[in-house]
Amino acid sequence: MNHSAFISPHITGLLANRYQIKQLIGRGGMGEVFLADDILLGGTPVAIKFLTQTFCNAKMQQDFAREAMLSAALSQKSLHIVRAYDYGVSAEGKPFYVMEYLNGKSLKDLIPTPLPKFLTLTRQICLGLQCAHQGINIDGKVYALVHRDIKPANILVLPDPILGRLVKILDFGIAKFINYTNTVSTNKGFNGTLPYCSPEQLEGTEIDSRSDIYSLGVMMYEMLTGAKPWQPETDLFGAWYKAHNFETPQAIATVNPHLNLPQQLNNLIMACLEKKPGDRPQNIAEILQVFDSLEKSSCQSLPTPLASKYNPHLTGAADLPPVLKTNFAQLTWPQNKPIQEIVFPQILDTPQGNLAALWLMLPKQEIKKRVLCQRYNHFVFMTTPHPMLLWITLLYDQELVPKWLPCYLDMQNAQSQELVFALIEYGRYSLICFTLEAPHSCVTVINTHITNTQRQRLKLWSEQSKSQPQSDQALMSKNLLKQQYKQIQSHILEHLSSKPQVATASST
Repeated sequence: MNHSAFISPHITGLLANRYQIKQLIGRGGMGEVFLADDILLGGTPVAIKFLTQTFCNAKMQQDFAREAMLSAALSQKSLHIVRAYDYGVSAEGKPFYVMEYLNGKSLKDLIPTPLPKFLTLTRQICLGLQCAHQGINIDGKVYALVHRDIKPANILVLPDPILGRLVKILDFGIAKFINYTNTVSTNKGFNGTLPYCSPEQLEGTEIDSRSDIYSLGVMMYEMLTGAKPWQPETDLFGAWYKAHNFETPQAIATVNPHLNLPQQLNNLIMACLEKKPGDRPQNIAEILQVFDSLEKSSCQSLPTPLASKYNPHLTGAADLPPVLKTNFAQLTWPQNKPIQEIVFPQILDTPQGNLAALWLMLPKQEIKKRVLCQRYNHFVFMTTPHPMLLWITLLYDQELVPKWLPCYLDMQNAQSQELVFALIEYGRYSLICFTLEAPHSCVTVINTHITNTQRQRLKLWSEQSKSQPQSDQALMSKNLLKQQYKQIQSHILEHLSSKPQVATASST
């Protein structure tokens, strides 16, 4: 655990001998957020949240460390939960945690939300919540996490090359800790955001994932109408307690009569707002099923959930690394690799330096078809329990079955680190295609570019991997990434299937 002197909101300084605090960028009920530079990672920007509570004893510090560790592990499992990197306690007992710095907009600033955008954003919020509610496995025990403070201010929306808009949920696990410290240290009991709290949370009883579903229902209602389901006379605890426990939510059609809302969606939101947990959807999967049904319906007002803009660009021989323009026919299939349809990453040692490449073997006719496919790439990184990188390449054509080329790189392996360095250095890699038929020759090389944003992320992840202690949990991280890979595949295909096909190559 890191220790340092607490930094006043009005000055800058060095925290934990690592984070150079720059400025205050946010303030809320749970604490204050600062922009800082991680000097150990070359000045990479990070966000640091100092919580309002002060630790009174060692047990509270241990509980915070546990919650922070669980939240950090969870953040590596879902694309839709903000990445948490580090945590600590100041000399004055002020807990803090370090997370990725994201330059986006709060959902509260996007309300009311048009129906197409509502569907895109809410689906991603649900995927993040589902991941948390399903829990994370640590040493054979599954820990399910309930957020406890789902509200628009805790949802960040970013521009994204694949999803168009990417949702990140903030402060997972922190609300539970804040509530605990208030109860133990001050005996105040409840601490939350009153308009979004479930009846059982206001009662102070034990809660589960259905409490988050209630808060999600309040937020969905507000996203579509710009108003809360209830309008109590005051914002005091008693008024909201009465509203959540005894008052019927206003009909959406009454609040916004011009909203052409599908009845199925209206019924879903109202079900989430039921007073008794047993009367609500029992898990996020039930909510996602409704969204799937809506998207498959004939309602013309419902868009494909991943409406976004790609920036395709053509690539040809002139775009190949110089060494490959004339020499690719001389490349030979490695003797230690089987003769079958496989893909694997390997460094190309060239006069221009080490170039990253994916070597793949396919039937000759398949290669001919794939040359004109659209090409997309995406990278996903996991820090714990073991630093692991998922490198995804997709060859796509509407008339063909999608060809996925996933590679998992153990980031504590020297060869993997060299591959990632080459991706960062040159911003591109090559698909080196060999025929499945004898003599298994290299018949074409396809170049693929990486965006500058991806290169910056790869650099950050590479540095993070170097700072991680040695681990023997590579298989566990790989399995977690495999689960996330399935979600990403469906997102990409949903988008591509809705777009007109062009003979281009692009990278994301």
